[in-house]
Amino acid sequence: MATELATGLAERGHTVHVVVSSPLRRNLPRSERLHVYEVSVPQHPALVYPPYGLALASRLVQVANDHGLDVVHVHYAIPHAASAYLAHQILGPAAPRIVTTLHGSDVTQIGSDPHYLPTTRFAVSRSNGVTVPSEYLKAEAYARLDLPAGLPIEVIPNFVDTARFVPAVRRDRAHFDSLFDPADRGAPVLFHVSSFRPVKRVTDLAEVLARVRRNVRARLVVVGDGPDRASLLERAEALGVTRSLVLLGARPEFVSHLQHADAFLFPSENESFGVAALEALSCGVPVLAYRVGGIPEVVTDEVGRLIEPYDPGAMAARTLEVISSPDLRATLGRAARARAEERFRRDAAIDRYDTHYRRVLERTPSEAV
Repeated sequence: MATELATGLAERGHTVHVVVSSPLRRNLPRSERLHVYEVSVPQHPALVYPPYGLALASRLVQVANDHGLDVVHVHYAIPHAASAYLAHQILGPAAPRIVTTLHGSDVTQIGSDPHYLPTTRFAVSRSNGVTVPSEYLKAEAYARLDLPAGLPIEVIPNFVDTARFVPAVRRDRAHFDSLFDPADRGAPVLFHVSSFRPVKRVTDLAEVLARVRRNVRARLVVVGDGPDRASLLERAEALGVTRSLVLLGARPEFVSHLQHADAFLFPSENESFGVAALEALSCGVPVLAYRVGGIPEVVTDEVGRLIEPYDPGAMAARTLEVISSPDLRATLGRAARARAEERFRRDAAIDRYDTHYRRVLERTPSEAV
């Protein structure tokens, strides 16, 4: 989201300086208005843990002094909001305004952890502007971080590049045939993308696949990697669906596969928004997800199916409903693409961020949060 936003702002004539902790997974387009800086965190024998937060604050000070920044927009509160506040204090009256975007676990898990809560609450409440991607996360931020009731938080939904995540000209299950057992050639294909963390409940994928295959010889393609990879494979083996499951690993480019899928499985325990689900919708792929967190603000029964948590059997039943009816699958797919285009386009989101920055800059220092 941050790099897509930076690219869009640069396209509109803003000069954007992107400060990152490690090399970007995707190269940004070449532009005289778009610059990237990495944060260097030197190792010292006397320090057990490298002080990334302090190094980031120093880097922000340097970039602000060198380029006269108007706004520092930090994504994910931990530790970025605190680093931005420290840089603001160092820079004094000439400091840029701070906008903080909360993304999810920086509120619901890490940020509200008692070990980090006082710092997170302070840094977020001292931001000049605060945004979140969903109404759900807005409510959670006030409640879990105990933020002041007068602190304005603006909901700006995450977005998708609808020119990149686009339906296939002709959806073709044969696209996947080389990945699977020839006996399953032409069978429906389910899809999933995630970081394989416990909150993603990836073992539910094996449960759903096994139940679906009692009626239809479906196949499952999974993109991503993470700590629960072994658990997913172990559960798939126990259920006898290993040969119907393909793990492609973590890869930034997977649109050419996703756009040919029949349905997207999204069994997360919680999501503040659900970018992976939105990318599927933009490709015209119906999404089946648990009714949790901010997912209902993205996925509706007009574009997929919402299932009460956490019932793999119910998800399997609704998956069968979708993939067994070509007409229903096509109707949901068309509605999915339309919803992505109408509500979650990148340009519309950049408009809202642009307006948010200008509103923050128009406030006098005494009016700033």
